[in-house]
Amino acid sequence: MTPQPILLASSSPYRRELLKRLGLPFETASPDIDETPSAQESAQELATRLATSKARELAPAWPGHWIIGSDQVACLQDGTLLNKPGNHDRAVQQLSRSSGQRVSFMTGLVLMDSDTGKTQTHCELFHAHFRQLTLDEIENYLCTEKPYDCAGSFKMEGLGITLFSQLEGRDPNSLVGLPLITLTDMLRNWGLNPLLQPPGASTQLQP
Repeated sequence: MTPQPILLASSSPYRRELLKRLGLPFETASPDIDETPSAQESAQELATRLATSKARELAPAWPGHWIIGSDQVACLQDGTLLNKPGNHDRAVQQLSRSSGQRVSFMTGLVLMDSDTGKTQTHCELFHAHFRQLTLDEIENYLCTEKPYDCAGSFKMEGLGITLFSQLEGRDPNSLVGLPLITLTDMLRNWGLNPLLQPPGASTQLQP
């Protein structure tokens, strides 16, 4: 396939910073989709559906683009979903429930050709083992980083790393929200190799 301009279907500053690491020019746009889970839908199915919906929603307005859609769902060992907390009290509840537990993160990833509708789809699984956390530790962490827009109530790239006793998975970038190893595979499958781009390509990146 002939490489096309890249669109990141996300308003997340965390995904934008991750994608910049590949050194490829790209644009961003924010899709407007319903993120309500469907009945009997697994976390993996939800993450993949939301990622696909983001790309599809933007495709008509962005012809001639490869659109990257990504969405993350976190869940406790009992299957309880952990969404973006939105405020301090819900974040305290989430981290208190995660304390001493293994939390699984499913990150859906889709690369879509907006002209043909052709897609590559993947769901990356990553486990985070939380330390036994005291309420003081949780409160201090939340007041320091205020990760209220992050699934699971933490920022992996900051002080959040101290919440964990062990990380388990193929690509730690997926914990932030964009599996770069799989995305690189997808781009290479379609003839775009980040390792073979001319020097300075990253200067064309758009916020």
